[in-house]
Amino acid sequence: MVRKSLIVFVICISLALSISLFAAADTPTGSNLSAAAIVDRNVAARGGLQAWRAVQTMSMEGKLGAGGNQRATLPVRPQGPLPGVNEIPQRPVNEAQLPFVMELKRPRKMRVELVFKGQTAIQVFDGANGWKLRPYLNRRVVEPYTEEEMKSAATQAELDGPLVDYAAKGTKIELDGVEKVEDRDNYKLKLTLNNGQSIHVWIDAQSFLETKIEGQPRRLDGVYRPVEVYYRDYRPVNGLQIPYLLETKVLPLAQKSPGVGNSLVPVEKIVIEKVAVNPKLDESLFSKPDAGAAPKTN
Repeated sequence: MVRKSLIVFVICISLALSISLFAAADTPTGSNLSAAAIVDRNVAARGGLQAWRAVQTMSMEGKLGAGGNQRATLPVRPQGPLPGVNEIPQRPVNEAQLPFVMELKRPRKMRVELVFKGQTAIQVFDGANGWKLRPYLNRRVVEPYTEEEMKSAATQAELDGPLVDYAAKGTKIELDGVEKVEDRDNYKLKLTLNNGQSIHVWIDAQSFLETKIEGQPRRLDGVYRPVEVYYRDYRPVNGLQIPYLLETKVLPLAQKSPGVGNSLVPVEKIVIEKVAVNPKLDESLFSKPDAGAAPKTN
């Protein structure tokens, strides 16, 4: 569970860097704006193209919620002569709040340290290759990313998110209509990345900030389910607005398959407590980690 949460965290936080400043509340709504015009307003509201191009590194500290379980207990057939229905014991309902530090550097380099049960896990991506160290699973050797993790890392956004300099990144953008997100009008943009993958981003029609984005589908009960990541609690940092709360929601299936349950995991939260823009980050941080780099903490 913690391993999946760490992977999801990395994906979500990199996407969450598509952030914004609040624009004027009297901006006209509706679908009269083109996709390019919506992106232009988004980038301008977030501080401007040149401001984001000047951001070369970023670090974040906070807490990642992991390990909670609010899914219904599953009934099973009784094993033995006793009548009645047995139940699979539930995992703890409340999430553990795991401290993390995340460091980002262009082009698309990332290092995450996550403390769990007194052990520091490390996950590193150097822009081309990824490694992980998971001592909390008694794995004391550095492991390469799995094929699925490499696929996710290869599609993660740069520091400035998927919208800034989108044409230069080889991304095509279309307006896919106007939808309500938590009772507010949002422009729904379809982004087709240079690898052919498509994702949607929702832009608030008044503030022009990103409200949510499609996340990597999550495998539950043997099937992949859609995921959405919500951006909340924007705060100013060096003239830019950073979302200090990220919420990942696993959505129910539109139609149940035979024998497939529709129970969901609870909303997973990432709380940012500290952000630094353009800190000095040594290049060695993004190299293959040393197994001795994750000592047991008190």
